Amino acid sequence: MDTPTAPRTPEDPEAKGVRLRDPGPGELGWIVQRHGALYAAEYGWNAEFEGLVARIVADFAEDHDPYLERVWIAELDGRPVGSVMCVREDGAPGTARLRLLLVDPEGRGRGIGGLLVDTVVAFARSVGYRELVLWTNDVLTDARELYLRAGFTLVAERPHRSYGVSLIGQDWRLPLQDGSPR
Repeated sequence: MDTPTAPRTPEDPEAKGVRLRDPGPGELGWIVQRHGALYAAEYGWNAEFEGLVARIVADFAEDHDPYLERVWIAELDGRPVGSVMCVREDGAPGTARLRLLLVDPEGRGRGIGGLLVDTVVAFARSVGYRELVLWTNDVLTDARELYLRAGFTLVAERPHRSYGVSLIGQDWRLPLQDGSPR
């Protein structure tokens, strides 16, 4: 299923050949593979991270509500170059979680990351979530800039050692409805 979009100008990602769509056969595996390979190459993260991504993807594949939870693949010239998920937050009714945002190096600089984040925000609002949350690490500066642009607020930071490196984990949130607590 393609994501409906408004008409775009030549500067917009979809005008440059980018299309958001549901994952096809094997593409949930692509999400795991690309996360593992890219984060190892770019940040030195070990297979522990790929295992985390595999669990997140497997949980989604095995049990998700297609009305309230989605995965999008960003496609460029017929190839996947990005992905993102929107899932329900366990134990927090009315809260969605943005997960596994990724833009492959071949797709960077085209506005794909912003399109993926904006798509999750619009979807979460459209199905009635009150807030959207996410967890990331401070070294992922490009992603953090996208979250700031979308209106997310940093609410907590904690140092941790994961994936073979020392990191600072960050919790972010975005109220989606008027009157949602900030």
